[in-house]
Amino acid sequence: MAYQISATKLQAYNRCPYAYYLRYERKLTTNEFFGSASLGIALHQALAQCHRDWHYEQPVPDLRWVHHCWRQHSTELSANQVIEGFEILENYYHRFIASEVALRQPLAVEGRIQGFLQVENLEFLITGRYDRLDFLSDGLELIDYKSSREVKLPDATEIDVQIGLYYLALEQTYQQSLKYLSLIFLRTGEKIRFEATAEHRQQVESMISNLAVRLRYDRGWEPKTGRQCDRCTFARYCSAVSASPVPLPENRSRSQLQLALNL
Repeated sequence: MAYQISATKLQAYNRCPYAYYLRYERKLTTNEFFGSASLGIALHQALAQCHRDWHYEQPVPDLRWVHHCWRQHSTELSANQVIEGFEILENYYHRFIASEVALRQPLAVEGRIQGFLQVENLEFLITGRYDRLDFLSDGLELIDYKSSREVKLPDATEIDVQIGLYYLALEQTYQQSLKYLSLIFLRTGEKIRFEATAEHRQQVESMISNLAVRLRYDRGWEPKTGRQCDRCTFARYCSAVSASPVPLPENRSRSQLQLALNL
């Protein structure tokens, strides 16, 4: 079985190999808490239907189509959330649909990426999700919708990891290179584009190669100190931030590591 790697996991590894080891190899639980995201989920689903199910026989749908899609996915929301969602989607419609000469039919919506990479005789299965994938004249554009109230960009290094991983997987799937990773902030109508290059892919390949060596020999999981230490849920186990670190619990997990032998 191939070792699964995603942008989230590779970003965690890049932040701190030791925290990655505790979370994904030792399977220690965290205290992370995620609040309700029902409005955000409904917005994503409505936009998926809007772009996927439009017949594209006319250049651009009218606003009634967006209203129809929203009604299909807002039945479980409160009255205030329904109104807020209408306003967000109307803003999206005027910013990204009505302003177009013709609405581009996406290559895929709410899709999954999958690719493979073999390093150090270990096979990695690259996985991930995206909201929309558009085909451009010079490559692919991967679009992620953001429904948060604040326009908060991810750290530049984490964006680079995400771009590189998607670049690698999409190239295998579509034989086309990723040209842009775009973030659309639904509440403000802002679209921020990041250009993708082969260098992003090479950086990710190097990072996975580094991870493969640690996995194969089960050593080298040194902590990397930085801003992430302030909110790390594994700080009590870490000698870099704790004068008296707590011993690790007994390891009951089994590694998913498996050699990929060319016979």
